[in-house]
Amino acid sequence: MIDFKSTFKIAIKSLEINKMRSALTSLGIIIGVGAVIVMLAIGSGANKQVQSNMESMGSNILTIRSASAKTGGVSMGMGSKPTLSVKDADAIRRSARGISGVAPLMSSSKQAMFSNQNWQTTIYGITTTYLRIKNYEIKDGRAFTRDDDSNAAKVAIIGSTVERELFGDINPIGKTIRIGNVPFKVIGTLVSKGTVGPMDQDDLIFIPLTTAQRKVFGTDFPGSVSQIIAQAESLESSSIAEKDIEEILRTRHNLGKTQENDFEIRNSAEFQEKMKSTVKTFAILLASIASVSLIVGGIGIMNIMLVSVTERTKEIGIRMAIGARASDIRLQFLIEALVLSLIGGLIGVIAGVVLALMIGFLFGTAVVITIFPILLSFCFSGLVGIGFGYYPAYKASLLNPIDALRYE
Repeated sequence: MIDFKSTFKIAIKSLEINKMRSALTSLGIIIGVGAVIVMLAIGSGANKQVQSNMESMGSNILTIRSASAKTGGVSMGMGSKPTLSVKDADAIRRSARGISGVAPLMSSSKQAMFSNQNWQTTIYGITTTYLRIKNYEIKDGRAFTRDDDSNAAKVAIIGSTVERELFGDINPIGKTIRIGNVPFKVIGTLVSKGTVGPMDQDDLIFIPLTTAQRKVFGTDFPGSVSQIIAQAESLESSSIAEKDIEEILRTRHNLGKTQENDFEIRNSAEFQEKMKSTVKTFAILLASIASVSLIVGGIGIMNIMLVSVTERTKEIGIRMAIGARASDIRLQFLIEALVLSLIGGLIGVIAGVVLALMIGFLFGTAVVITIFPILLSFCFSGLVGIGFGYYPAYKASLLNPIDALRYE
């Protein structure tokens, strides 16, 4: 029967004799485990950041835009030819399946002024449903009421960027700003949502849709809007809702079977899923690249263990001569390889966690550290030690005791 206790003591003693070599051998595992943890933390952080950004913009959003106008044979882009109306939005709300909310809107870039300050920003004519669909929250003041919309009230809700640029430290609630030549009373401010790529979600002003139609933008025909935002109840229902919306609008716009749509529908749910999948694939790729360091570390362990077998051939012969079996010799070298890899794995885990936190702190990068990648990396380092340590251990166990004792 194998004496694990004495074999383990002998293996540890052998590693202590060559401390520097043992430390250098473990270095590859330390770098590998640390790299895997850092890459997974950054990848998971990126995934979380993307998901957070998508949620801040609203989930399962269907954006319907007007058609593209052509000037001199040149397409002016979607939304340049007004074809949508508030009645279209009402029809979608009544008839489309899987829809939890619909919000028609108009938008354009305008100059906003307060006192001697001015700021170029995007003005949105909206209904209160838009705030819910796009996950905007009121920080101070209030949202629009039905009376504000029905009376085309000259009231505004401003984003934090506009608040900072126009008012500085002044409380904007109750103050009057001018959009173009039209005065608006600020009735609310929005909780900051930050930026998504180049888009600042706080650089905007909301006004009632009817006010935008009658007093700021004007309309090409009664009730016309530039966009309609619809929110599906779930990711699964978004495709059904998209088909229903297309049928409803084609019917309302009297389009024949051979005619192209005079509108465009964009499904953000599909885009969100693609983004999540891309980020996840990127995280796996990073972890895979980092795992190469673990393999390199394993090769280093095998190389050193083979050298150790050669150096300690006489020791192996003595052990066999006094009764050690091949299995004892094999286990001794396997334990040495395993201990080297596990010590390296433990140090690598600590180094990886510390480095990931430092990267997040210094560069403002989102990092997510969970127990799963830590355990995975640590266990994988142990497997690397056993896998790459087995051949040297097997080679040591095959030595002939007489030949080993004669080895110089």
